[in-house]
Amino acid sequence: MNSGRTVFAQLFDFLPKHEFNQCVHRYRGHRRLRKFSCLDQFLCMAFAQLTYRDSLRDIETCLRAMSGNLYHAGFRGKVSRSTLADANERRDWRIYSDFAHVLIAHARKLYAHDAFAVDRNQPAYAFDSTTIDLCLSLFPWAKFRKRKGAVKLHTLIDLHGNIPCFIHITHGKTNDVKVLDELVPEPAAFYMMDRGYVDFRRLYRFTESLAFFVIRAKRNLD
Repeated sequence: MNSGRTVFAQLFDFLPKHEFNQCVHRYRGHRRLRKFSCLDQFLCMAFAQLTYRDSLRDIETCLRAMSGNLYHAGFRGKVSRSTLADANERRDWRIYSDFAHVLIAHARKLYAHDAFAVDRNQPAYAFDSTTIDLCLSLFPWAKFRKRKGAVKLHTLIDLHGNIPCFIHITHGKTNDVKVLDELVPEPAAFYMMDRGYVDFRRLYRFTESLAFFVIRAKRNLD
C-alpha cells in the first residue's frame, strides 16, 4: 500500500494559490462562508473531472471513501452533497473562470516551444464547437429540439500543447459562424476551421489582422 502523498495532492501543489485567492477576493467568494471554502469547492470539482464522476452523489461517495486522505489533499471542509450543490448554485462562477485563464496562461508559457507537426514557428490554432446535451426539465431555457436541451461550447485550441485558450458558451441553436465575431485574430497566426465557418465577410477580418486561416470548402462554393 502506498504510504506517501496521493497523486492528487502532488498535482495540486502546482496550483498558484496566491492567484486563486486573488480571484476569490475579487468576487467576494468567502462572504458569509462557514466551513466549505472556495478552494474546497474547486478541489471537489477538479476531483470529479479527473476521475470521471457523473453526479454529486458520486462525488460525495468517492471522496468520503478516502476521507482519511482528504486533509493531506488540501480539503479543509466537510464534503457533502447538499453543501457542494449549494456552493455550485450560489457562488460566483467568475472566480473559477478567472482562475482558469490564470492556469491557461501558465500552461501556454510551458508549451510555447514544444515541437509541432508542421515546421512553423508561428502560433497555430484549431477552432470548433461541440454540443452539450442538457435535461429540459432542469434547463427549460436551453430548448434545442422538441425533447432535448443543449448549449454549445466553442473552443479555440492552441496546437502547441493542445491547450484551450478561448472558450465561449452559447445557446445550442447558435450558428457556429457567429462566434467568429468574438475572436480577436493574432497577427501571423494560423487558424484551422471546418466548413461551418465559411463566411467571407467574417474571414476577411483575419486578413485585415495579418493572420491566416485554413478552412474546408463547401460543396456549393462559388
